[in-house]
Amino acid sequence: MNDFQSVLGAAQQLPTQERLRLIDALWASVPSDADLPLHEDWAPELERRVAAIENGAVSSVSWPQVREEALARIGHGKIR
Repeated sequence: MNDFQSVLGAAQQLPTQERLRLIDALWASVPSDADLPLHEDWAPELERRVAAIENGAVSSVSWPQVREEALARIGHGKIR
């Protein structure tokens, strides 16, 4: 069972939580330097956001702060 359609078919038979675990495991296996294709609709939004940061209209937030706030929102931590 090594072709894409066979694997996909088997994965689609899994319960939802198991499919989510599989998605997470597959995503974790993608090398960090992989060339990930972007959907064509994303380019204008990315350009808009970069321009907003570069012209000072918005400021960035550090990953640790974003992570802490996200985890707190779903009940896995506290915002300090």
